[in-house]
Amino acid sequence: MVSAVLPRWREDVLGGGFEALELPLVRDDEGPVVATLVRHRAPAGGASQAPAKVVLYLHGWADYFLQAELADHLVASGFHFYALDLRKFGRSLRNWQTPGYATDLAVYDEDIAAALAAIRSDVARRTGHSAAPTVHMLAHSLGGLVAALWADRNPGKLGTLVLNAPWLELQGSSLIRNIAVHLVEPLARADPRRALLLPSMSGYWDSVSSTAHGEWCLDPAWRPKESFPVRPGWVKAVLAGHAAVAQRLGISSPVLVMLSGRTRIQAEWSAELMDLDAVIDVEETARSALRLGRRAAVFRYPGAIHDLFLSRRTVRQEAYDDLVLWLSLYPG
Repeated sequence: MVSAVLPRWREDVLGGGFEALELPLVRDDEGPVVATLVRHRAPAGGASQAPAKVVLYLHGWADYFLQAELADHLVASGFHFYALDLRKFGRSLRNWQTPGYATDLAVYDEDIAAALAAIRSDVARRTGHSAAPTVHMLAHSLGGLVAALWADRNPGKLGTLVLNAPWLELQGSSLIRNIAVHLVEPLARADPRRALLLPSMSGYWDSVSSTAHGEWCLDPAWRPKESFPVRPGWVKAVLAGHAAVAQRLGISSPVLVMLSGRTRIQAEWSAELMDLDAVIDVEETARSALRLGRRAAVFRYPGAIHDLFLSRRTVRQEAYDDLVLWLSLYPG
């Protein structure tokens, strides 16, 4: 049963004007479950909007919201900014839970519904406008897959959908995915939570973390260097999402897919990883983007890493500018 205690906004771990709201969800087989909504406390810049313009950010795998600079930029450009740490990730991860684990990506519909309800209430209180805000969803990597599937199931709910290096297909091709489905199916039936023995792929983490070669301070529990253990039940859910994209979605909102200029998948860090995507196949993703809906665009950013908004400053500044321009084309 969901707790009857009314949650309150509290100072977020990011500090600097960010606050967090715990959203109680229906408990699962591991116990109580929450999602966590983060808001930028500053008022949106520019003229008052009716309806207000909102950006809701979803993170990727073994990840959480940390892109404060992105939020600052969007708020200064006239948007209310919120981010959602999904159940069992980041701020929402509890010590009795299997990190990031889900057997169906549709489970996050509850998280998103709770976030949207809280956003509508918060924006109405902050602006004094009763009209529902226009929500633009901005999602990264695994969050991009979750967001695309959600938008397909919920037509008319978004102003636009922006996907930052979304994980729309298994690295390689649909052939590799089909092989993986046959390999993982018996494992998912027998022991869905058993951790798979896979090689460490820490090169991308090294490109991001300020303790290695990147610029960003990463929480070691929420974004560990070795990622979260990969489990058959979760892999089966992701592959089902990839299959749905391959069969074509019908997202009604305009979709923007933002990608690096090239890919190089490797386990160990090298200087080249500071200028490319070391996680997904950007060419395959660009092709998959055309299966999302009838209004889909792909923007490419040479020199970007997997998360464009954690790339070097010149690249992420270009991405910020393009993002604001795109959002301004679809105000509501």
